[in-house]
Amino acid sequence: MITIHIASIDDAELIADLSRKTFYDSFAAYNTKEDMDKFLNEQFTKDALMKEVSAENNIFLLAYNDKTPVGYVRLRENNIPPSLGTNRAIEVARIYAVRDSIGKGVGTTMMRKCIDIALEKNYNTIWLGVWEHNQRAIDFYKRWGFEKFDEHDFILGNDVQKDWLMKKLI
Repeated sequence: MITIHIASIDDAELIADLSRKTFYDSFAAYNTKEDMDKFLNEQFTKDALMKEVSAENNIFLLAYNDKTPVGYVRLRENNIPPSLGTNRAIEVARIYAVRDSIGKGVGTTMMRKCIDIALEKNYNTIWLGVWEHNQRAIDFYKRWGFEKFDEHDFILGNDVQKDWLMKKLI
């Protein structure tokens, strides 16, 4: 059974380690080693990720299968793209499950909790960015009712990639 806990500063190291591992596992096969190394060593450092946990307007969730951490979410309350207009929106800035847990309900449980939190905080829109070539994730978000509303650049190392911005009205 998957359970979700709101993370605290005490979970910062675990979240940083999960962040780096799940990102690498998700994207290393589709990017050069040089671009992945540059991204992980300059932008996605353990130290920077740990600082995010205590940063204002961030909510981190940890997913557990029994006592084993199997995923995490970063919700961000202060990053609204202009193309969303005046909607009260919260961003799912990251949602990742560890490789062995993909397809086992972790993502579903985490997304359900994201929507619950958005509703509790009186948001009317939940949105996210997803790499345009990550079809598995795009399909997952579409099943939840997310629709593409914009695009933006994501720089991974030296590679400028395109992310789709997707939203769901709640």
